[in-house]
Amino acid sequence: MKQPYNTTIYNTALYMRLSRDDENYGDSVSIETQRTILQQYAKEQGLHVVGEYVDDGWSGTNFERPDFQRMMDDVEAGKVNCIVTKDLSRFGREHVMMDYYLEFLFPEKRVRYIAVAENEDTEKGLSDFVPFKNLFNEWFAKDTSRKVKAAFKAKFATGQRIGLCSHRVQETPGNQKQADNRRGNPLDSGEDF
Repeated sequence: MKQPYNTTIYNTALYMRLSRDDENYGDSVSIETQRTILQQYAKEQGLHVVGEYVDDGWSGTNFERPDFQRMMDDVEAGKVNCIVTKDLSRFGREHVMMDYYLEFLFPEKRVRYIAVAENEDTEKGLSDFVPFKNLFNEWFAKDTSRKVKAAFKAKFATGQRIGLCSHRVQETPGNQKQADNRRGNPLDSGEDF
């Protein structure tokens, strides 16, 4: 429980995000792992947690995420003056918007931002590497997207299933049409899988 010499009470938002692509990297970025890290950090630092905000399945390149927007509404309303994430990439992966929040909006609103794993804290001053980290985080997202698209294209070209859901219509003996909601490649010839 630190914070005895600091008179500022930090009403803290714990923000967690996981995109579908991040799920491939296992527990190291899972929502539960992020939650454990953030709760432990907040407790050790004596931060007053007012809420958890979770965007599960949302890309960091998009700042129109539901709980991100709810958190920023709470910042605007004065309910939150500190945001804690596991790392910079959990907050976002678009370097221009990251710079906007870290360099303009947060100082203007007097919001402290902490990226725990990278030891970045606006109260202590961000390192000179933050803009580069944000740029690399954006490049990583673009590179991952490019690789996923290439994998889908390769599977599609060889006729492999790509995990889409097909909705076929079958005629039954009485000429009634029924939806067939089997999962598979919608371009399949119709055989069972």
